[in-house]
Amino acid sequence: MDITATDFCKQAATTAEHFGFRPLESYKADPRCVDCAKKLKHQASAADRKTDAVHGLLTCGVLGYTDYKLHVLEEPVLFYTIEQVPRSGETALSLQIYGVPKSIAEAVLIQTTRTIVNDLGFNNHVVRINSMGDRDSVTRYTRELTNFMRKRIEDLPSSARELMKEHVFVALQHLIEKEHELAYRSPNPMEYLSDPARKHFRDIIEYLDVSETPYEIDPKLIGHHDCYSDALFAIDILDEHDLRQHHAPLHVSGGRYNHFTEKQVPGAPPAAGAVVVLRDKPAPKRIPKAVVGDKSAVYVVQLGFGPKIRSLMLVDELRQAGIAVQHNLMADSLSDQLREAERNGARYSLITGQKEYVDGTVILRDMQARTQEAVPIDQIASRLKRFNAVEVAA
Repeated sequence: MDITATDFCKQAATTAEHFGFRPLESYKADPRCVDCAKKLKHQASAADRKTDAVHGLLTCGVLGYTDYKLHVLEEPVLFYTIEQVPRSGETALSLQIYGVPKSIAEAVLIQTTRTIVNDLGFNNHVVRINSMGDRDSVTRYTRELTNFMRKRIEDLPSSARELMKEHVFVALQHLIEKEHELAYRSPNPMEYLSDPARKHFRDIIEYLDVSETPYEIDPKLIGHHDCYSDALFAIDILDEHDLRQHHAPLHVSGGRYNHFTEKQVPGAPPAAGAVVVLRDKPAPKRIPKAVVGDKSAVYVVQLGFGPKIRSLMLVDELRQAGIAVQHNLMADSLSDQLREAERNGARYSLITGQKEYVDGTVILRDMQARTQEAVPIDQIASRLKRFNAVEVAA
């Protein structure tokens, strides 16, 4: 399948904005950022770009966060950039979420990148996911992995023994790439997760189950020891035999990288991100803008983890039905979301709480008439389309 860089950029940007990401450049006009006199200092260097698999495109979100003074914003920040992968010049979409410690951040990243992959015609794919856990988890796992390697030092290739001097994770990554049998006998990081890290990962798995996302847990999906924490994921595109395409047109990876932000920017908030790379296609000289319509008359409101996941799926279903929506899936306050819906001029709000989540319904509220009713979630799209047709006719 041939995808042009221009088509990729347009589709990726449009999908990113539908799921709540803003172009990084748009923050130039935010008066809070403009009026902020203090710019956060970072310690990121060229050497730090080696900490993720795409030459720093994921971790360069730190630079965007500090350069645009996004720390002054009190709310969670979701932004995207479209740029060239260093060295290869390939086209890439980078998604960043700052200020969201909960697993909804990873869920939104997975849903957004999967939607892009699907819309570009690669419906046969699987999400691989793993968790390195928090600092306590990583400390325990590192100790066990180091003991495992040292006990088998004579069985390690000389290259892996040399890499052990840098870090045991680097040696393990080398063994995984070489498909060495010790890589598959080594300890499983998820066996060393702390209780908070285990819950964080379990919530992500719940999202994957509820959304019927094809996935597999891969304990050998690891990241750089100075970068990733908690969940990591990759999306593998499969061939007609359901086998992984090793050089698929798209490369997708992401995860939480709190450790990196804590090290590079003192006081930085939790961070998670993902990158979608269009392989072997240089970025166009002129990046096309997202195709986004006028501000939507529909605002999706949620309260609670289960309702957040259901609302995330609803946002995607309405996108497929051609219905633009507003939402703030990172918000935890019902009243704040309803006030934002009114501020933004939404005509209808779709509210999902715990009761609606269990019942499979959504409260459809007319913000002007101040009336509401419970509607089965599978009827919402058709109901909204009917309302729109009536308003257009009027």
